[in-house]
Amino acid sequence: MPQQPVPSFDIPRPPHADAALVLADGTVLWGRGIGAAGMSVGEVVFNTAMSGYQETLTDPSYAGQIITFTFPHIGNVGANGEDIETVTPAVRGLIVRADITQPANWRAVQHLDAWLKGHGIAGLAGVDTRALTRRIRSAGAPNGVVVHAPGGVPDLEAAWKLAAGWPGLNGMDLAGDVSCRQSFAWDETEWALETGYGRQTAPRCHVVAVDFGAKRNILRCLASAGCKVTVVPAGSSAEDVLRLRPDGVFLSNGPGDPAATGAYAVPMIKGVLAAGKPLFGICLGHQMLALALGARTFKMETGHRGANHPVKDLATGKVEITSQNHGFVVDEASLPAGVAVTHRSLFDQSVEGIAVAGKPVFSVQYHPEASPGPEDSHYLFDRFVDTIAASK
Repeated sequence: MPQQPVPSFDIPRPPHADAALVLADGTVLWGRGIGAAGMSVGEVVFNTAMSGYQETLTDPSYAGQIITFTFPHIGNVGANGEDIETVTPAVRGLIVRADITQPANWRAVQHLDAWLKGHGIAGLAGVDTRALTRRIRSAGAPNGVVVHAPGGVPDLEAAWKLAAGWPGLNGMDLAGDVSCRQSFAWDETEWALETGYGRQTAPRCHVVAVDFGAKRNILRCLASAGCKVTVVPAGSSAEDVLRLRPDGVFLSNGPGDPAATGAYAVPMIKGVLAAGKPLFGICLGHQMLALALGARTFKMETGHRGANHPVKDLATGKVEITSQNHGFVVDEASLPAGVAVTHRSLFDQSVEGIAVAGKPVFSVQYHPEASPGPEDSHYLFDRFVDTIAASK
């Protein structure tokens, strides 16, 4: 690929601007730095959710990405130690419209800015996020760098070189970066107002969850539905999974290109399918199940990221308001005979769920555990447990 000419960065810097977003094409968006100092590269995406920013920032599926929130007031309820999806966030940066205000919520224990600093996440406020979102919608998600130089001047040329040289998410396996390193048991159940998180003490079945970047609340929902959950690393083989004698197998969400992760995950999934085990996949797990069944995936222009995405259940006709975060999608035309589309996006008609005829195998693209206000999709965890019971 021919080397790009270095753009001119002799551009005026607004007063008090100590941070910037620098895109691979040389575009510079100035802002006021928030979070940690430094420079971080990733794919710049937008998320339309009006709440749940801490869950979003800790979702392992955002590895390799810089999040632009379209809702302008991010951070006003602070941060706490409960609303997290992983201990070590993998998101590359944060872009918001308004300055982060002091927390105004009874559950807050920390200012979001302090939380960002504690996790080494750089960001900037004061950006026209509507204009940035429109750019992403029309031209696709660009590579970019967030650079934050407190009290100094951001090095725009160094940031641009990093953005222009970053290969992007196509062909990138990131699941191994965010997966657990060894197997562990999980019994924590969903959060309740009066009691907080509970424990599953009388499980009805044993589920092995393959961790490609699993959100904690997915594991909580499985436990709440009656599962004893054993979590295993992304690189586990079919033999590793089946040796644990599961009643069912769960394929988790995760980041990166499913085709890249599928290089080692698809053989495992095929082995589980051959053993006849009930299987349920979410997000990346859904995409890799499709690959194991013989279908293909491709990268979307902008992806689906937010908490207000309508999805139609084709069997019942009901519409669910869902939470989503994915930049790749299953190619419907490539689905083999015997694999049916069960759910469809009402935004763009893309595939949001599949099932295998005559087998206890199904998956969805969206996040049924995320509860974006309603709990429209929680039934899927009960459906999985019921499928396991019927298969015994």
